[in-house]
Amino acid sequence: MFIIDRRLNPGGKSFANRQRFLRRAKALVQRAVRENFKNRSIKDLEQGGEVGIIRQGVHEPVLRRANSGGHRDIILPGNKEYIEGDTIPRPPGGAGGSGSEGGQGDGQDEFRFALTKEEYLDLFLDDLELPDLAKRRLMDTEAQDIRRAGYTTTGSPANLSVTRTMRNSLARRMALKRPSLDEIQQLEDEIARLEGDGGDKMRLVALREEHERLVRRSRRIAYIDPIDLRYRRYESTPRPVAQAVMFCLMDVSGSMSEHMKDLAKRFFALLHLFLTRCYTHVDIVFIRHTDRAEEVDEETFFYSTETGGTIVSTALEEMLTIMRQRYRPEDWNIYVAQASDGDNMGSDSAKAAALVNDDILPLCQYFAYLEVGRDEDPMPTGTAPRPSDLWRTYETLAKPEGHFVMRKVWHRREIYPVFRELFRRRGPQAGAARSSAS
Repeated sequence: MFIIDRRLNPGGKSFANRQRFLRRAKALVQRAVRENFKNRSIKDLEQGGEVGIIRQGVHEPVLRRANSGGHRDIILPGNKEYIEGDTIPRPPGGAGGSGSEGGQGDGQDEFRFALTKEEYLDLFLDDLELPDLAKRRLMDTEAQDIRRAGYTTTGSPANLSVTRTMRNSLARRMALKRPSLDEIQQLEDEIARLEGDGGDKMRLVALREEHERLVRRSRRIAYIDPIDLRYRRYESTPRPVAQAVMFCLMDVSGSMSEHMKDLAKRFFALLHLFLTRCYTHVDIVFIRHTDRAEEVDEETFFYSTETGGTIVSTALEEMLTIMRQRYRPEDWNIYVAQASDGDNMGSDSAKAAALVNDDILPLCQYFAYLEVGRDEDPMPTGTAPRPSDLWRTYETLAKPEGHFVMRKVWHRREIYPVFRELFRRRGPQAGAARSSAS
């Protein structure tokens, strides 16, 4: 009988075991998720799904007590051929041992299990980040931290500070000279001794009066009084938050074939999913351009059928206009992602290069240019494609360690590797930068 757990979010102990398994086999599961993505469309990315990993990778070592340990010398009965030190030859044809001939023996399939939507996306986007997310400012919304702010005399029992309360209680009891239990116990012992010995009656009466006074005083002065109680106090304070804006520039001119537009849209769909999933304070501005550019909403950006000529500088000018109106570079981390087939009007190339080099790069944190290929199999094997006009223009701006990068894609299976290369986590400060913007 086989029992298969198909619950998406099991509760209790099974859920904790599931999370522990995912942490232990994280590298294998991430590799399986990325391989699984190759057979998915972008719209199916958020649905979770079933992945498979090799069984050897999830083997868990077990410690157990053996019957005996260490090195042992033994003599096997019935041995008439070998003596100590002889090497036993391997049986031919896989006979003996754990081997088996072709077509015989049992095997094991890969270990398959289902990931929820949250688990799938967490693994898919785990090691991505916006580079150089450094500028921070105080914001009016969603930028509050809770911090300690001393003590208060009222509050929730969960916030009771036992140490501070007991310190106040001790100080009050010492100031009011509340009799201690040791003092009362000493008097009781002395009274018991005098009663047993039949000693001084006058002293016995005095001791009883003193004992009664101390007991009465200890009852009037409580061990812990309501005025001793102290509760930890918390208050919300503004927190500097790294806020960013991503400008998505897409060429939709007549030179862009359906295949090329599909590649560009797949790239921007992955970028949109990454930003909305991993960051809170990130605005996304969509700009489409032909021989003119305009800011559009998400629906228009991905599904509009408008086309026309090609002038790249119009998109760059529109971006600069929006930046000056809404996104001051002193307060915002500026990012740019541009996708195009590389065609541009010859007279516009110098203007586009000047806009990028003089006006955009000094203000932005990161500029990624993606050039999409014309066909799924563009050139014969071993033949280098001719660089496009825009590629030659931008090539003079790209530097190995700079914040302007260029990549080419020809087939949709190349989109995800290129996207991951552009936005991979690059340093030890990545986790802190990403969490501060989330």
